[in-house]
Parts: sequence; C-alpha cells; structure tokens
Amino acid sequence: MGKHYLITGGAGFIGSHLTQRILNEGHQVTILDDFNDYYHPEIKHQNLAKIRAQIHLIIGDIRNETLVDQTIREGKFDQVIHLAARAGVRPSISDPKLYYTTNIDGTFNLLDACHRHGVGRFTFASSSSVYGVNQKVPFAEADALERTISPYAATKLAGEQVCSNYAYLFGINCQCLRFFTVYGPRQRPDLAIAKFTKHIIAGKPIQQYGDGSTARDYTFIDDIINGVVAAANYEKSSFEIFNLGGSATTTLTELIKMIEASTGKSAIIEYLPEQPGDVPRTYADVTKSKALLGYEPMTPIAEGIKKYVKWVDEHS
Repeated sequence: MGKHYLITGGAGFIGSHLTQRILNEGHQVTILDDFNDYYHPEIKHQNLAKIRAQIHLIIGDIRNETLVDQTIREGKFDQVIHLAARAGVRPSISDPKLYYTTNIDGTFNLLDACHRHGVGRFTFASSSSVYGVNQKVPFAEADALERTISPYAATKLAGEQVCSNYAYLFGINCQCLRFFTVYGPRQRPDLAIAKFTKHIIAGKPIQQYGDGSTARDYTFIDDIINGVVAAANYEKSSFEIFNLGGSATTTLTELIKMIEASTGKSAIIEYLPEQPGDVPRTYADVTKSKALLGYEPMTPIAEGIKKYVKWVDEHS
C-alpha cells in the first residue's frame, strides 16, 4: 500500500505535476484547492483533466479553519505537501491582507490541524523571494535574511518560521523548499515566460520592466518535482530548508532572446520602469540540496524554453 498525501494547491501549475508524479509512484492523493480567480479557474480544471478520476478533490480555502481541520481529521494522511498560496510579488503589494491571511493563517491552520490529528510530515513551498535584496550570491540557506521587500516574500518567510515552531514544539517533520522561478508546461499565465511567449507568437508587444539586466534563476518544472519528492522523503532531521533552483542566472534580455529563437519571431518590446518589490537577481546555491537530497537540476534554460514553446504550440 502506498501513502496518502494531501496536496494543497494541487490543481495549480506545480501541484498538478506533483500530483501526477505521486500517483505514478503508486500513492493516493487528495487535493485541497480553492480554484480562485487569480487566473481563470478553468485552467486548473484542465490541469487535472487526465488524472481527475484518480484523485479525491476538495474545493475549499485554507483560510477556512473548520474545513482544514475536517479535511485532515478525516483524511488520515501520511503527509501534507503545502503548495497553496497567493503568489506573486506585484499583486501582494496591491492587496497585502489577502496574502497575509492566506499564506500565513492558511499555513498555520494546516500545521495546527496536523498537530491535532497526528500527521507527522509536512512539506512547505517557500520562495526565493525570501532572500530579498541579499547582496551575497549565490543565495544559500544559511544566509542571514535581513530584509524582504514585498508582502509575498514576508509571508513565505513567516511560513517557514511557523514550520520551524511546529517541528521544534510538536515533532512534525518539516521541509521548507525555496523555489527559484519555476517554469514549464502548464505554467501560470501571469508569469513572464508564459506572457512573453504568448505575445511574441501573436505579434503583440511585451512589457519589459527596467533595462533588461535583472536576472533570475529559472528552474524547469521536472527539476522542481524531483526536488520536492526527494525533500518529502527526507528523514534525517525534523526541520530543514532547501533551495530548489537551476543554479544559473539569466537576464531578462537573454530570456527574451531565447524565446525569440525558440518561436522564430521577434519581440516587440514596450519599455517600462522597474517595479517596486522586484529584486535585482536570484541565484540558488544548491550545494545543500545536492548533498542531502541528491538534487541535480538537469534542464538548462535554453532547453527548457524550447520544451515550453513546443508545449504551447501543441496546446494552442
């Protein structure tokens, strides 16, 4: 018999890929997802179309303490993998309360229910945003985090601390995973690679914030899923933080050129000022993840962009 996992946010981009992987390994999956309108809910239903009959789906909000308690009490889960969150730096500046209540209160609700009902393993999706304007590169898990610069980043760092509390006080085995700019098939439509690809193919202008020198550590979805699964199975300590990144940086200008090369079309660029809350660069030091998890990013950004553009062509 396999394990029974609760995956929050399991209908989303990363969640649907993770659910497929865990099902393929012979486990049982319950998904808790609220199908909110951050982007069209139908996209999430499409993400689950091929596996809908294999999962138990609960449509609900992690801010609902009663629902969360009932779900975990009745589910008898071996492990919770908590991906559900309000995502994105810029929207968090517009509506910070939504981010604080969802990402902090929701995480607390889940951990507290795990404590009450004997779920001993909890994997939390954090973000590279917690590093803020970190001057040291690449970013390592042991770096002092002195200044986040967006509500989204603050909520993810707070979520890590709530996990630390429950690991220390109640013995829940917690792994916090700092994702670095995940992309690939089924990517959220609001993310840069998805927007740029769609607009370049259609011959529409793309919006470039800043001079193109901002750099990101882009991580292909398959590499992220390998890291999540390895972390979820990690048992050598009760609390760990792991970077999951591609361990390379790509500037915005370089990214646009890669998408142009993969689509065979030139970008029409609308130049705009840099946005508040955007960090100048992200860059993952994955030494710890390699050593403890066997994590190894395998997909260079140019190859990943080609795979993503191919998927877009097949689904357009």
